[in-house]
Amino acid sequence: MEILFNPVRLLLATAKDVVPVLALLVFFQMVVLRQPIPRPRRIVFGFFLVLVGMACFLGGLDLALFPVGRSMAKMLTENAGFVSAVSWTAYGWVYLFAFLVGFSTTIAEPSLIAVANKAQEASKRTVSAIGLRVAVALGVAVGISLGTFRIVTGTPLYLYILVGYSVVAIQTVVAPKVIVPLAYDSGGVTTSTVTVPLVTALGLGIASNVPDRSPVLDGFGLIAFASLFPIISVLGYAQFAHWMARRKDRWNDFS
Repeated sequence: MEILFNPVRLLLATAKDVVPVLALLVFFQMVVLRQPIPRPRRIVFGFFLVLVGMACFLGGLDLALFPVGRSMAKMLTENAGFVSAVSWTAYGWVYLFAFLVGFSTTIAEPSLIAVANKAQEASKRTVSAIGLRVAVALGVAVGISLGTFRIVTGTPLYLYILVGYSVVAIQTVVAPKVIVPLAYDSGGVTTSTVTVPLVTALGLGIASNVPDRSPVLDGFGLIAFASLFPIISVLGYAQFAHWMARRKDRWNDFS
């Protein structure tokens, strides 16, 4: 609750992160490119809005999204505790909640919406924006559910990552080449403003309330799942679409 009483400190902390970026842009504009800064008043005003907006966003995360994720994880794990403290089957509601959170937050992710719309535009509607968003959202949902399973069971994170990227490597070879760059970018755009706060809070909340789990060792790692599994799902979506198109062509030739 410190943010409520220290808005100036929050603005200063945000400025520490933003000012170096602005200084770098100004340096290249004036020293390297040797061009005057266009509309300096508008840039100063925009910089001020960025500071205020980021400060409000970070404050909102700390006051709203993080507590919601932690409290939901706590209630779900406490309800599961009466069945068994160690059995992974006792946490079915946790896996379902993780799946729904992953899907809903990814569908609403602004960066994914922007990438999907641009992909549809660049491909002349060969790639469907809504199809891409659903494929990515399903990948994130499955990934986060599997990540919560990892936290509950305490299995090593690197095993899942190793197997996951092995699958990605195989899919990269056999998937249509046109979709591979888009699939790799789809894994990155999911880790943005809406998904990361809730997913991080969910992982920490689960690790804090499952017996014999450490928030530091087990609570983190869900974002890795949220970045990996969309690549698998988008490549799989492209492979399925390619297979359906070839099947349709063969059927037309046969007819």
